Amino acid sequence: MTTSVRTTPPPAEPQLANGLQLRRAHRISAFFHRHPRLKLALMLAPPLIWLGVVYLGSLGALLVQSFYRLDDFSGTVVREFTLHTWESLNTGSNRDIVGRTVTMAAATTVLCAILAYPIAYFMAHYARPALKTALFIAVLVPLWSSYLVRVYSWKLILAKDGVMPWFAGKLGLGFVIDGLLDLPSWGGPSLSTSRVGQLMVFTYIWLPFMILPLEAALERVPRSYLDASGDLGAQPGTTFRKVIWPLALPGLVAGSLFTFSLTLGDYIIPQVIGDSRFSIGLAIYTYQGASGNLPLAAAFTVVPIAIMGVYLLIARRLGAFEAL
Repeated sequence: MTTSVRTTPPPAEPQLANGLQLRRAHRISAFFHRHPRLKLALMLAPPLIWLGVVYLGSLGALLVQSFYRLDDFSGTVVREFTLHTWESLNTGSNRDIVGRTVTMAAATTVLCAILAYPIAYFMAHYARPALKTALFIAVLVPLWSSYLVRVYSWKLILAKDGVMPWFAGKLGLGFVIDGLLDLPSWGGPSLSTSRVGQLMVFTYIWLPFMILPLEAALERVPRSYLDASGDLGAQPGTTFRKVIWPLALPGLVAGSLFTFSLTLGDYIIPQVIGDSRFSIGLAIYTYQGASGNLPLAAAFTVVPIAIMGVYLLIARRLGAFEAL
């Protein structure tokens, strides 16, 4: 005697629900396919809202704060429209801060370019793949360590009894250190308390940001261009001016944007290395913190933004961004 087992079919509700979801998803996909601009707008809306509210909104709030003033008696911010803060920004001491910071940023950018160019050129046109990889790692390794550790390490290296003066003395180059310390307005008792030492640290910290874009630009210069220039009788200097320099200019501009802007706003290095004179970043940090002068700090914040805006405009007029 055999018994039969009756099997019941699975309920149709889950299959029906899945079918409805698939049809709904298909209709939504078809709708966005017919309206690509709406799809693009929805995709760009979150980052644009973040950019407008958080980034541009904060910059706008800073600009508004710069038109307030600090009451000297009570130490509170008077929220009335006035140009008093901008007038105080135009005083001699504040102009010196801006001039000193811009000079340091320009010197750092030039020194980074001088040091980065031969390294980038060798990496782009002469280094074998294994050596090129090793050089990339060597350039990037300092960026993996703590920024503060690197800065304080340089304070010990540049100290009067530090590694650099000791090593220079062993090589008979102590007169070079003495000459640097005797430079007007750049020297000091030791390299760690001089603007020369500050320039060294700035150059070390930001040098990778110049090497990487410059190497990428030089790598795009075909070797055949250099060979053709030599075959046509051009001297190395002419080849550099007529071929290499125009093609590598976008990478140099990109690197200078990093080195110049980062030096303008840095406030850690001027606190640790140098003669303790204010830079723009250190002035902003002090005015909004210990001094509580938020309007003046906001006005100082506008200065590097305006300087970088002018720099970008000049670079664009020179056509440096066309090949980026």
